Amino acid sequence: MKRVCHQLLFVFLSLFIGPMLSAEGQGLSADPATPAYKMAIGVSGQLRSVGSDTVSRLMSSWEEAFQEIYEGVNVIVEAKGSATAPPALLAGTAQIGPMSREMTPVEIDAFTKKYGYPPSVIRVAVDALAVFVNKENPIKGLTLTQVDGIFSSTGRRGGKDITQWGELGLGGDWANRYITLYGRNSASGTHAFFKESALGRGHFKDTTTERPGSGLVIQAVGWDLIGIGYSGIGFKSTAVKVLPLGRSLDNLIEPTAANALDGSYPLSRFLFIYFNKAPGKPLEKTVSEFLKFVVSREGQQIVVENGFFALPAATCVDEMAKLR
Repeated sequence: MKRVCHQLLFVFLSLFIGPMLSAEGQGLSADPATPAYKMAIGVSGQLRSVGSDTVSRLMSSWEEAFQEIYEGVNVIVEAKGSATAPPALLAGTAQIGPMSREMTPVEIDAFTKKYGYPPSVIRVAVDALAVFVNKENPIKGLTLTQVDGIFSSTGRRGGKDITQWGELGLGGDWANRYITLYGRNSASGTHAFFKESALGRGHFKDTTTERPGSGLVIQAVGWDLIGIGYSGIGFKSTAVKVLPLGRSLDNLIEPTAANALDGSYPLSRFLFIYFNKAPGKPLEKTVSEFLKFVVSREGQQIVVENGFFALPAATCVDEMAKLR
């Protein structure tokens, strides 16, 4: 397998958005070769997670399932963006830090300077960062150059500035309609990944309305006929449609599991959980067992049920080995 990329208000939101992608809806399930979770003895106490909003739905589902196994465990999830994970791990106010991007060298250096070793990390799911429009929008797909022209003020991909739907080939009533932009705030790993991978490290237009959560981006696009936004594929709803992307309009790639896993979809990525593990020393048992559950067959089935893509069995085995 090629490496993927480079490495609510919940009740109201669910009522508005409608059913998320489910395992049945995708026709997918976790890799049956992924090892099943084996219950351990003596797991109790509190587990605190601080980090990514994108991973927050997964964290909430993993938390619920894990606490059904271990009634003595209390999992607390705080999801304000990937940028909040490194400081929380550094300060010791969180045991795990979910992130939708990799830590930067600066973040790793700060951790290493304090503890004498770098943070540990496991991959926990595969995501396709998708571009969404309102379900009534007739557009069929976009090139990455067009995406850059829509969202970026710097045009690093060499295309023209795009402000109206007619500039993307739409006619009739759509031709003179202006495009409304929605995106994530700067604390978000999704914001950082989209900026680097879609905009060539360019700058977002000042007209982009930033939302503190991916679900809120989808909510806005679902309400706004002329809106466009981006988020992880797991936040797809019946109010929006996902656009295939590509280098050219005659080679557009759908953000499917297969295309994300083989790297052909251009905005695919891993989702991560970072944690503090001293070399040669065992992890705190509650942390270790939770992370083992995440990359087990049961944990990966939860990934699929939340609309993301499960890791291949071999990857799960590799990640589990990091927890010994």
